[in-house]
Amino acid sequence: MSKNFKLFLGFTYLLLLAVFLYFIFSNIQINRLNDFLYYKELQVGLNDFISDKLLINIICFSIFSIVWVAMLGFGSPILIFSGILFGKWIGTTISLISISIGALVLYSIANFFFRDILKKTLEKKFKKYTQLFQKNEFYYFFLYRFVGGLGVPFFLQNIFPILFNMKKNNYFFSSLLGFIPGFFVFNTIGAGLNTYIEQSANFNFSSLVLTPEIYFPIIMFVVLMALSIAIKKKFFTDVN
Repeated sequence: MSKNFKLFLGFTYLLLLAVFLYFIFSNIQINRLNDFLYYKELQVGLNDFISDKLLINIICFSIFSIVWVAMLGFGSPILIFSGILFGKWIGTTISLISISIGALVLYSIANFFFRDILKKTLEKKFKKYTQLFQKNEFYYFFLYRFVGGLGVPFFLQNIFPILFNMKKNNYFFSSLLGFIPGFFVFNTIGAGLNTYIEQSANFNFSSLVLTPEIYFPIIMFVVLMALSIAIKKKFFTDVN
């Protein structure tokens, strides 16, 4: 990997991030961030904007999500925003497909351009898991996605299958299926925040937490975490 190409990737990522942040903050009144009425106005404006051209907005959001993940972006902000903008069902579907595609794009780019250097860099860190994944790459990578990547940063989750040369179709579909529970929970929280802002006259933390649209996904998250810990202990602890 040449120095110029590294600079190009870094510059492109920073440019996309700068454009995104500019778009967000140029449309936000900083001096009103402590005013709940302001969030209600934003919520109404966003709902009108999204519903006016729903298909176009879905396509634009999907493209942005794919590029964002392919450029090493975090997944969780996409999940919350997709829930806020499109609701839990459409938001989950959009984020599932777009993030899975973005992860596959990142994996393909890393595998094609940086395979050797990444193997040298990551082999020691993931050595104890490599043989396990080689037994059944689809099944174990599905579990790996399901448990949230065992605390590994999202972009590393997306590229470490280079170590066992995972097939792209197995990579995509095991990611897509493994993402479903966690993505649904985060999108439900996003949709719940949107509903709370729409229905509440004033902000109150206790009323927010006790809103069914918020505490149900929180309960689901706790259950999912407990299940993830059990799966981690069964399949990924003391792997040789």
